[in-house]
Amino acid sequence: MQLEWIYLITAGFLEISWAVSLKYTAGFTVLLPSLFTAAAMLGSVYLLDLATKEIPIGTAYAVWTGIGAAGTAVAGIILFGESHELWRFFCIFLIIAGVVGLKINIGG
Repeated sequence: MQLEWIYLITAGFLEISWAVSLKYTAGFTVLLPSLFTAAAMLGSVYLLDLATKEIPIGTAYAVWTGIGAAGTAVAGIILFGESHELWRFFCIFLIIAGVVGLKINIGG
């Protein structure tokens, strides 16, 4: 796997991290979760920037947001007891299929 894809996947996981930790910031009034959220946001965007040096921006952005959206939805189910209906899992699967399709489509 090329280094740019490692940057992009890591950026996606940081996207999940900041989205989940946002729940604990209480409107950015609780210091540690707020600092973690801000650091994860900056790290995610920085790694996305590094990834786009080799990966087309449309592909990189779609993969980044896809990882973030699917991962945050799953985290919401696991951590916060959000809906776990079959239809929701099917939609998450569609997001993941789209991300995989973009990765395969550009050949690498």
